[in-house]
Amino acid sequence: MKDIANIMSIAASGMKAQSSRMRIIAENVANADSTGRTPDDDPYRRQMPTFESELDRAKGVRTVRMSEITPDMSDFDMRYEPGHPAADADGYVKTPNVNTLIELMDMREAQRSFEANMNVMESSRAMLMRTIDLLRR
Repeated sequence: MKDIANIMSIAASGMKAQSSRMRIIAENVANADSTGRTPDDDPYRRQMPTFESELDRAKGVRTVRMSEITPDMSDFDMRYEPGHPAADADGYVKTPNVNTLIELMDMREAQRSFEANMNVMESSRAMLMRTIDLLRR
């Protein structure tokens, strides 16, 4: 039964990591149009989660966690919009380096990973319940 608990712990850490990833992706999508207020201001910069493996010494298993959130240092796009308050002298506005198509693909990948970990949890729970039923007899 200890092994099943360890499996559930590993799957739970994966679910937590993917939930954090989905939160970062949602923040990126929500700010995909957030420009600066003045020509000198930078717009919103895309954020990227970084994951790492972590040893749970008490259980003797490796789990995953989000270790940090790093900004995407790729260049900002420029959009011609001379009436915008953040437009430079040539009428161009720096726009966020967020590509919503990429964010949606990342969201789908995070969702599938979350679902896979959920399936592991459900299978482990079913095995545990079946074991308990067998021991009662």
